[in-house]
Amino acid sequence: MRRVVITGFGALSPIGNTSDAIAHALEHGKSGVRAMPEWDKWKDLHTRVGGVVTDIDEKSIPREYRRSMGRVAILAALAARDAIAHAKLTPELLASHRAGLSIGQTVGSPSAMQIYFDTLRESGPRGLKSTTFLQLMSHSAATNVALMHHIKGRVWAPVAACASSSQAIGQGFETIRSGAQDVMLCGGTEELHSTTAITFDIVGGTSRAFNDQPQLTPRPFEKRRDGLVVSEGAGIVVLEALDHAIARGVPIYGEILGFATTCDAEHMSSPDQAGMARTMGLALDSAGLKSSDIGYVNAHATGTAQGDGVEAQATLAVMGDQIPLSSTKGHTGHTLAACGALEVIFSLLMMERGFLAPTLHLEQIADEAKGPNHLREVVRRKVSRVMSNNFAFGGINTSLIIAAPS
Repeated sequence: MRRVVITGFGALSPIGNTSDAIAHALEHGKSGVRAMPEWDKWKDLHTRVGGVVTDIDEKSIPREYRRSMGRVAILAALAARDAIAHAKLTPELLASHRAGLSIGQTVGSPSAMQIYFDTLRESGPRGLKSTTFLQLMSHSAATNVALMHHIKGRVWAPVAACASSSQAIGQGFETIRSGAQDVMLCGGTEELHSTTAITFDIVGGTSRAFNDQPQLTPRPFEKRRDGLVVSEGAGIVVLEALDHAIARGVPIYGEILGFATTCDAEHMSSPDQAGMARTMGLALDSAGLKSSDIGYVNAHATGTAQGDGVEAQATLAVMGDQIPLSSTKGHTGHTLAACGALEVIFSLLMMERGFLAPTLHLEQIADEAKGPNHLREVVRRKVSRVMSNNFAFGGINTSLIIAAPS
């Protein structure tokens, strides 16, 4: 079983697209949530806030690759390009059959889907472009990134909503550890679109009380929380066998120590405390660690009425009441399929720079969320191991344990 390290990463998020910008936002309480006036056309849509990725140049992707990409794949491609450069991966290595990828997304590009049906209704099949379906595929991001970089190894595309990118990292970890590949690009991507907000709005899961004050929501674990904020982003980490990274002579930014994923098999949308707790315990077992070995827990908590309390009590049961806990979704909103990878990157940056970010807007801890050691202000502390948790519809649970380089 080989050790698996992180030799590079790329992130596009509502709080920034570079390590410095993201770390500054986390350390100084900067929110990436903004008003979404473009959603005003939907009179029955209650939420009017979202998290948007800005300052990207999609045309920097050559047109021969870009034409089969919707925004969801474009975000993944740009994050992957940054990660590849960060890890100093050569074209020869990427095309060597010893490199693969696992990139998850929730659905195909929603904006491309809207164009597809609008065109079909207005012009019929003759008006459709031949590349439209390639933008709609649920593995569009994975295959487009593989094509762009001529990756001929294993290519996976986990589709598990909020757990997609953490499952992708877990797949890469297990693939390299077993010896099947030397390098894996792993993560996830999400594109913001009104239809995504509508989906959560229908079930009463979106924040709506702060439409006039978007930077005050979401509020994970907080008494006045009123739902999640739908956001977009992409996070890609380069996983590599330790011996392979040493042979290449590249910097190491972290290590994957453990991973677990399970299914509650109880309910499609209601979280299960026992399932969450079991997954955290299995991740600790995978890493050969006990709870006291962890210095910080990055929570999934999105700001929903039910999910946050259940997660807090599951975390308390496994990790106790001393280990610092926070949800960085207070800064970014919920980036869905991208959140697991982005939160791993956030954790790497916090370990590197010696601070722990609090849960933004956590003024009064909700009664049902009390018990864990919630962070309500920045803590200056060097930690060496982090647990990052994500929980998705369908009862899909994931837990990753990552470490600072040693």
